[in-house]
Amino acid sequence: MARITVLILAAFTVAIAAQAADDSATALPVPHLPAKPYEYANVTLPPHFLIPDRRYGNAIGTDNTPADNPITNAGAALGRVLFYDKRLSANDTTSCSSCHQQKHGFSDPEKLSKGLHGKRTKRRSMGLTNARFYAPGRFFWDERAATLEDQVLMPIQDEIEMGMNLDDLEIKLRSVDFYPPLFEAAFGTPEINRNRISRALAQFVRSLVSFQSKYDQAFAGGGGVYPTFQKTFNQQELLGLQLFSGGFGVGRSARCDRCHGTTSHISRNATNNGLDRNTDKDDGAGGGRFKAPSLRNIAVRAPYMHDGRFKNLHEVIVHYNSGVQNHPQLDRSLSGRRGRGRGGRRGRRGGGPPNETPERLNLSNTEINALVAFLNTLTDNTFLNDPRFSDPFADPQQRLASTKRRTPKSNPADDAERAANRETLASKALKKARAATEPRIKTAKLMLIVKRFAETKAADEAQTLLDAAKK
Repeated sequence: MARITVLILAAFTVAIAAQAADDSATALPVPHLPAKPYEYANVTLPPHFLIPDRRYGNAIGTDNTPADNPITNAGAALGRVLFYDKRLSANDTTSCSSCHQQKHGFSDPEKLSKGLHGKRTKRRSMGLTNARFYAPGRFFWDERAATLEDQVLMPIQDEIEMGMNLDDLEIKLRSVDFYPPLFEAAFGTPEINRNRISRALAQFVRSLVSFQSKYDQAFAGGGGVYPTFQKTFNQQELLGLQLFSGGFGVGRSARCDRCHGTTSHISRNATNNGLDRNTDKDDGAGGGRFKAPSLRNIAVRAPYMHDGRFKNLHEVIVHYNSGVQNHPQLDRSLSGRRGRGRGGRRGRRGGGPPNETPERLNLSNTEINALVAFLNTLTDNTFLNDPRFSDPFADPQQRLASTKRRTPKSNPADDAERAANRETLASKALKKARAATEPRIKTAKLMLIVKRFAETKAADEAQTLLDAAKK
């Protein structure tokens, strides 16, 4: 089957030039696809996405891929063409990618997105990065779509967004010469119907997984499971990490990871995050609750929130710091009644009493800037420039030029700062390990220092103590 698929696509790339002449009257381009299909189906996710870990959670445990629609190379390739094809709109002016642009983390820079007639949508476009890991499998800001397969067809039919009737779409695509071979490669026959359109689009969207950011590099540096943040991040980013999720240094934490959890930084539930006291204008999923997209590539996805009210990440953090509004359904993690259990963990989700004062974090400007710096470590430039996810209708030479990036030079000052900071953290950890009175706990702490702070003086001393204990 794989060999047949390659032959079909190879023949397709040779014959596709004929379609260019047919489309010249309407000025609609044809896709440029590689003779050998891109790899979508067998992409190896890093260990920190796969291995269950109490500290970080694992993304793969929240995968919403259904058994009857796994990602295939031919299916995702077809989905990519459909995603970027303006033929899916009623007037051939708008595609899915019009509002979900690769360079913007598959969102767009508009406060509210524009549809096929230039009208504004009710809400801004949601970033699609790591949509595969939305555990409940519900989509849109208000979670009205039960599955990703349902979601991908709704904007096509929306009268403001793409304005296309699915019956008409099926007829339209059947008349386009390059589609039957693509559908045959993906599904075994050239039949074109809405179910196959839905499945192919969903496969492509699920392939949009980001895991090569600076944050991920820290995990890779630790063998895939134990991150070397002290070695990878500068001091400001480390402070931001501590504030975001705690447990990586001295000082307090805002525990943003309570809502933005696992290594894909995704929320499991729609929540009310205190944007407005009165949510009658847009009640979201009910009670002013809205779905939170993954924070991966968040720095390139401005503006923020479902209505694009915040221009930058600094404004977002200021909101959580001092601007959260009271509401009967305000999430408890943002209220005075959030409660804390073992290890400072917050209590159950849900709203508190209507007259309860929202929690104020009282972050300093230094801390706010540090959180912004940490969020920037979630930017994955490899993902944002990956040709597998790029526009197949763009000129190949232009696309190649747009993906070329200069490798940033190492900053010796930053390197020295990271090394010094790492030595300091290792020294503090060693001091705590020496103070431990129970041998089992002391041994565990020393082993952790050796693993997390390799090539530091403290790690060498810890190893010496471990060796001495064995004698």
